[in-house]
Amino acid sequence: METREVADVIIVPANEARWEDLQTVFGTRGTARVCQCQRYKLRPGESFASSPAEERALRLRGQTDAGHPEATTTSGLVAYVGDEPVGWCACEPRPAYAGLVRTFRVPWQGRTEDRGDAGVWAVTCVFVRAGFRRRGLSRALVRSAVDFARERGARAIEGYPMTTTNAIEEELHVGTRATFAAAGFHEVSAPTLRRVVMRLDLAEPGPEPGLEPGLEPGTASAHDGRDAPAYDGRDAPARDEREPS
Repeated sequence: METREVADVIIVPANEARWEDLQTVFGTRGTARVCQCQRYKLRPGESFASSPAEERALRLRGQTDAGHPEATTTSGLVAYVGDEPVGWCACEPRPAYAGLVRTFRVPWQGRTEDRGDAGVWAVTCVFVRAGFRRRGLSRALVRSAVDFARERGARAIEGYPMTTTNAIEEELHVGTRATFAAAGFHEVSAPTLRRVVMRLDLAEPGPEPGLEPGLEPGTASAHDGRDAPAYDGRDAPARDEREPS
């Protein structure tokens, strides 16, 4: 299916969005509503079963400071098409994701990274509402996340996308390799057959909008056109994410 770029997209830090708008993006049922983007935020000993979705929503509200444009910190970006809230991207210093640092193996396998390095930021979730997918919104969100992190002093930014869209929905919330490549990220490791770590040194200039690294203007992109849904809120990490016991 052809991907159609959306012309009137506005992407703002989440604190500049209304809380109600972010909840509109997540919907009234399903994966995003259950998770409230807390999968990588769970504290030691916590599980999704141990707290209601309302508690996770309360935490997200505090993390984003949604509705408070004067706030100096937030945890992501919200996309609008016109006045309609349509997308979300989680982006923060990597150590802010306590579960990512503690539990998940994908970012760390085969690497000698300092897990406490706050100069490295992470994009952990890219979600677009049904009805607005296949329009380039995931790409726009990840490109905006690069600027968002750079403006706040990040030295580098990472993502942990899938190499394929032939996967269950709970895995695709991390985005696709093509989406990150289009924003200038480069693959630095391939910890599993279906997951890669992609990174952008923020001293590097970004790519020409809509152009994947290594492609000349006018060359067809490898983008598969799919915007990733969010995690469904189940306790267990996806099968290729767990730290070995």
